Amino acid sequence: MSATIIEQAKPRLQRSELAVPGSNPSFFEKAAKSNVDCIFLDLEDSIAPDEKETARKNVVAALNEIDWGNKTMLVRINGLDTHYMYKDMIDVVENCPRLDMLLIPKVGVPADLYAVDMLVTQIEIAKKREKKIGFEILIETALGMANVEAIAQASRRLEAMSFGVADYAASTRARTTVIGGAHPEYGVLTDKEGDNPRDFHWNDMWHFAQARMLVACRAYGLRPIDGPFGDFSDPDAYKAAAKRAAILGYEGKWAIHPSQIDLANEVFSPSAAEVEKARRILAAMEQAKKEGKGAVSLDGRLIDVASIKMAENLIEKAKVIGL
Repeated sequence: MSATIIEQAKPRLQRSELAVPGSNPSFFEKAAKSNVDCIFLDLEDSIAPDEKETARKNVVAALNEIDWGNKTMLVRINGLDTHYMYKDMIDVVENCPRLDMLLIPKVGVPADLYAVDMLVTQIEIAKKREKKIGFEILIETALGMANVEAIAQASRRLEAMSFGVADYAASTRARTTVIGGAHPEYGVLTDKEGDNPRDFHWNDMWHFAQARMLVACRAYGLRPIDGPFGDFSDPDAYKAAAKRAAILGYEGKWAIHPSQIDLANEVFSPSAAEVEKARRILAAMEQAKKEGKGAVSLDGRLIDVASIKMAENLIEKAKVIGL
């Protein structure tokens, strides 16, 4: 283990994160009563330019008047390159004590976070806010991905990163128009073997980007969150995308439709079998410790100190969820 100890971000359950447009107040109460872990009220991409001011007023009223329970509440502000952003910051942060985090889009360089952090700090001091606002950011441009490791260290408020696949695809000029998911032409063809038919195996075109962002998050104590999946009429494809992210080490995924909430919660929650196996690992290692052993076998497989860490992580998440 390195002698450099990285402080971990404030722990929050973030299996599912529901996007709710600020211009549609009729969605607010339904979102508040849902099973989602986190909600972000959106002031950015889902809002037309002539609705920005109304959406901002809706969001401020909703945060102050609706009972959101124990959900983590975020507001996605407009980008730093727009003239909407500063009003988003001032009106929301000054007037919404219920706000937990800001969701900052299209972060490209560490200085982007410095700018937002400075303004939030000034507002908190002026308003005597006792609850410190956290940041979740979107890595959704080639510039942001190129600087992701530096960005991960740019602010002590930073808690999580989300992978914004749609804008990332546009930024990298990927030949796709779908939001997330696979592409039928991104794959490998097996070698020729005489006249035998050749197989074509689909690959995940987002794997590199997701893996790089994940490593930056885990290296610097942040939560990696997978972003949107556009086809909410295809729950099987959503689950498949969520499972790929979960296997990599992501903690949750966005839901752009309420039907995706339970799918995300299911995928990013440990199963009863996984929890039981983790408990057996801890019990076996405790017995090995009593016997002076550093490693032991369980069900024909070696388990060691690394196995303990993985098991403890899983058990801790199960406790938070209430399993």
